[in-house]
Amino acid sequence: MIIKSTVQKGQEGEDKAVQYLESQGYTIIDRNFRTRGGEIDIIASKDNTLVFVEVKSLPNGNPEILAHELNFRKQEKIIKTAKCYLEKYRQYNSRVIRFDVLAIDVPGLEPVHHIVNAFSE
Repeated sequence: MIIKSTVQKGQEGEDKAVQYLESQGYTIIDRNFRTRGGEIDIIASKDNTLVFVEVKSLPNGNPEILAHELNFRKQEKIIKTAKCYLEKYRQYNSRVIRFDVLAIDVPGLEPVHHIVNAFSE
């Protein structure tokens, strides 16, 4: 039995999320954008909307754990990191901005559970 690291599991979840988004007509612009204050897993575009995507792989989780994982503090970090991204890549400043969550392999939910506009500033 091969035991996967948290990093490997996260990478597999993100790969699955990218495949899903592309199948839904999104264009992937960036992955794993990091600042000192945080990270955004996937930045995608569709219909003049720039979507900052948080990916959560929770094969042993449930919707309550998912809600806990996406607490206010985590949302604040993602929003702050998104602002850094927009400062660096000003060509996206005229786009509509949205924050989505993709929950991967959460028992009781579809294999890729897409929460559109999961939170806002």
